Amino acid sequence: MQLARSPAADAALRSLPAARVNGAGEAALRKTAEQFEAMALGALMQPMFEGLGRGRGIGGGGKGEAAWAPMLVNEYARITAASGGLGIGEVVFRHMLAAQERGQDVGEAAAR
Repeated sequence: MQLARSPAADAALRSLPAARVNGAGEAALRKTAEQFEAMALGALMQPMFEGLGRGRGIGGGGKGEAAWAPMLVNEYARITAASGGLGIGEVVFRHMLAAQERGQDVGEAAAR
């Protein structure tokens, strides 16, 4: 599922000069936004896997499975975010980019 684009964010991005954003800064913002989406997806997926029965047979179940299961869910979330996810990362990226263009600290803009 892809979220709709934000007309307000699109208008803000079109009205700002593109010269202030260099490739390295944009790549860092995009990576941070993707990591945020992975974290959000992990939080959404965790309850979904809690109701599953524990494995049976050789190597299934036990304390090992309980210890590694949250890491597996987080890896699913990371892969989902890297392949496009729900579009949360793109929205976060656009807002971080707009804040950078306005000359604001990204953390300060997120607090508003």
